[in-house]
Amino acid sequence: MSLAGKTALITGAGRGIGKGCALALARRGATVVLNDRPSSPDLAATVAEIENAGGEALALEADVFSRAGCASLLRETLDQVDAIDILISNPAYSVRGAFLDYDPEVFERVLQGTLVAGFHISQLVARLMVERAKGGKMVFISSVHASIPLQNAIAYNAAKAGLNHMALSIARELVPHKINVNVIEPGWIDTPGEHETFGAETLAEAGRALPWKRLGTPADIGNAAAFLASSDADYITGTIMRVDGGYMHKDA
Repeated sequence: MSLAGKTALITGAGRGIGKGCALALARRGATVVLNDRPSSPDLAATVAEIENAGGEALALEADVFSRAGCASLLRETLDQVDAIDILISNPAYSVRGAFLDYDPEVFERVLQGTLVAGFHISQLVARLMVERAKGGKMVFISSVHASIPLQNAIAYNAAKAGLNHMALSIARELVPHKINVNVIEPGWIDTPGEHETFGAETLAEAGRALPWKRLGTPADIGNAAAFLASSDADYITGTIMRVDGGYMHKDA
């Protein structure tokens, strides 16, 4: 699954799943452009980790929750690289809470950061790929929340479900341009954000309860993203790949 000679743009790449994708693609030879929010405390360290391992990476801060931020990111990216061959779309924002008490403004913010942001960055990158006429790969990071109405996650559930359908619609429209568009649905992944939300003890217990007897890792998602971004996946488009260690089949 060599990605040598390819350039990948990865949003939300400072830590967690985005970082896992960046590391996986860089290990396979891609030049990776890592994006995270302005003043990200993680971005520089991730770039250094990739470079220390012999990979090529650069960091660009931008708020991809907005159209203007996405456009700015692409301008800066094309100042540094010739083209974008691969997009890993990984913006997300989540606030948990009960439906009856959920703040409407927070609901809109979650949809903006998780669904609408994915539209903005993918549309702008797709236009570049179509203009270049050399195909491309787009991978959206979704969640099992898209299929499971998990409690106290009304906005995130809705956003990820919408993201899935949006990505499949994009895939259908981009087939004539030989742009592969696919989705990864992670299960419960051991990330810094999950540790902040639940704590190490809860996560360890949750891992033991899964059919695979552990939580997923960012590397698990990164390896799947690297496959979908490679020529080995050239005949795969409009697919949702669940990477969840059997989460969907666990006992209630």
